[in-house]
Amino acid sequence: MNVGNWLRSLGLGQYEATFSDSAIDADVLPELTDSDLEKLGIPLGHRKRLLKAIAALGEAASAPSATALPADAEDASRRQITVLFCDLVGSTAMSRSLDPEDMRATIGAYHRCCSALVERHGGFIAQYMGDGVLAYFGYPHAHEHDAERAVQAGLALVAAVPELVTAAGSPLRARVGIATGLVVVGDPISRRACRESPKPIRS
Repeated sequence: MNVGNWLRSLGLGQYEATFSDSAIDADVLPELTDSDLEKLGIPLGHRKRLLKAIAALGEAASAPSATALPADAEDASRRQITVLFCDLVGSTAMSRSLDPEDMRATIGAYHRCCSALVERHGGFIAQYMGDGVLAYFGYPHAHEHDAERAVQAGLALVAAVPELVTAAGSPLRARVGIATGLVVVGDPISRRACRESPKPIRS
């Protein structure tokens, strides 16, 4: 099991680097305790979610868990997905002016904000790319009005990010792009989920 993919499937991909830096792999994962997670600087709510998911992995070791992504391309299905991409305005200049520790803390606060708002609106954090955040609405779980949920999440992000208190000194600003299209999904999206070109729906 890829721990990074597992964390992203939980909407907790912001901890991928933390787990990697601490050499936490699939063999170590079942041994983690609340104390271990607290030492990694993970807040209580996310610790509870991680421990619950770890317990579910143990209970369903021989079967796909509720939090696991589809593992077999045979399970591929055609569906409409809305993709949201969010990044920070001026992040390159900010990285030059901040200490690495302050920059990491700033990006971490931004990632946590994105994760909370995307999840609140029914989305799924697929990948973190520096200050870029890629989220899906309609995968792995479809909801009614996924495109509308993505727009609401985008508006919430644009409003919430400037309110974050960080070492940057001045308010952060986020920009968001959203597109909807038909894709065929199966194996984890980050590797080979898109098996045909998206067909964006234009208004």
